Amino acid sequence: MYKIFTLALLFLSLSIYSQSGIMWNSEINLAPSANDNLHPRIAVDAIGNPLVIWGRSSDASVFFSRWTGTVFTNPVKLNPSWLKVATASWMGPEIAAHGDTVYVVVKRTPEASDTNHIYLMRSFNGGQTFSAPVRVDYIADSISRFPTVTTDASGNPVIAFMKFNAGFVASRWVVLKSANYGTTFSVDVKASGWNGAPGICDCCPGSIVTQGNFAAVLYRNNMSNIRDSWAGLSNNGGSTFSSGINIDNRNWMITSCPASGPDGTVIGDTMYTVFMSGAVGMYRTYLSKTSINNLTLNSVNSLTGNITGLSQQNYPTIASQGTALAIVWKQTINGSSQMPIRFTNDVRKGLPLAYDTVAPTDVTNADVALSKNKVFVVWEDDNTGTVKYRTGTFTPAGTGINKKDEDYFFDVRPNPAQGSLLLRWNVKDSKLTITNVLGQEIFSEHSTSSKNQSQLDVSGWNKGVYVITVESENFIASKKIIKQ
Repeated sequence: MYKIFTLALLFLSLSIYSQSGIMWNSEINLAPSANDNLHPRIAVDAIGNPLVIWGRSSDASVFFSRWTGTVFTNPVKLNPSWLKVATASWMGPEIAAHGDTVYVVVKRTPEASDTNHIYLMRSFNGGQTFSAPVRVDYIADSISRFPTVTTDASGNPVIAFMKFNAGFVASRWVVLKSANYGTTFSVDVKASGWNGAPGICDCCPGSIVTQGNFAAVLYRNNMSNIRDSWAGLSNNGGSTFSSGINIDNRNWMITSCPASGPDGTVIGDTMYTVFMSGAVGMYRTYLSKTSINNLTLNSVNSLTGNITGLSQQNYPTIASQGTALAIVWKQTINGSSQMPIRFTNDVRKGLPLAYDTVAPTDVTNADVALSKNKVFVVWEDDNTGTVKYRTGTFTPAGTGINKKDEDYFFDVRPNPAQGSLLLRWNVKDSKLTITNVLGQEIFSEHSTSSKNQSQLDVSGWNKGVYVITVESENFIASKKIIKQ
């Protein structure tokens, strides 16, 4: 009876985080609290390993850590001593990855000095080593802040940042590109100002997204204190920006700085953008959908609707992989600062309103990334002073077990298991992987056969939950088992 009760509790605890269909692993501390935890940001390398950066306030530094397949590496300080990095909970360094190339952009502090610039640090081996900082913003006596980075189809960096004239006036968003992987950059071009406003919300970070020849700079506008989110649009990969569109129809009028900007991603013809607005009298997070072919704002909806005890929401971020889409944000319910996630493996079928609460308390802000059948989240935890990390597994759209097709078969028995585990799968040219609750790989096996069977001795495994994944070029499926 005791074992049955224990298993029931375990299944109950797992089901708390199952609204989205994601099988979640346990959270871990990414680094000791001595490394601080400001504004963590995450990207994914060529083989699906997460790469994380964050800031430390005591010495204005940026740290980097990467997943090796079993553990995160010890944090590496990326900035030299002369380069003090602007970082806080609400803004800081940004990261992008393309294959094994990793880009990190930072702004030297103090930001208001025209002798302090934006710098790019590059890695061409998946983050094992980084080059010396490369200056990005050759803008004479102008002032810059809030750099953000993405990559084009070739893996070159495309960087957007906020620019001011000397004296911190005439605020606008600009973009510059590199054709040699960040060694040199083009002259920056203006991307904002499409509603005739003299400036933008100069205290709100922004973001940049690209897909093929399309590029969009997402920023918060300021038109007589109406601070809605806008997008500057380019059809030549960010070389020039010829139009813009309001992606936020809330008409939020505010005379103080909200210090929160939009984030976005593109899937097919649609740009999905998330942002915070206080137009209803309280901070709430929203998702907007914009057609990039006919430049039409299709919809703007709250991420959650009404929630009992909800006082505020903020800092939403979004990521996509194929047709999968994930959104995380901070929300405070009954005094507890949480990190929810809304997720779908196929956005063409809509985004379910239900969400998982990935972190139930002490959250300041968060970020999310997707790769293959994995979702990765990081967040700034107030209680421990650390960057927290958690990963989950999902089944991508168009894959999984087709019970009418005996070519695809995946079975694991018994479950729960004690002494041995029998695995059978009919998937040709496949890889079978087993990970523990922390996401660490403890077993893997490749097979070129179309019918496979493996018997494993699990008697020495630690008690707990494990995820077994079978993956091939056109098939991926996962099962969760319990070791008693």
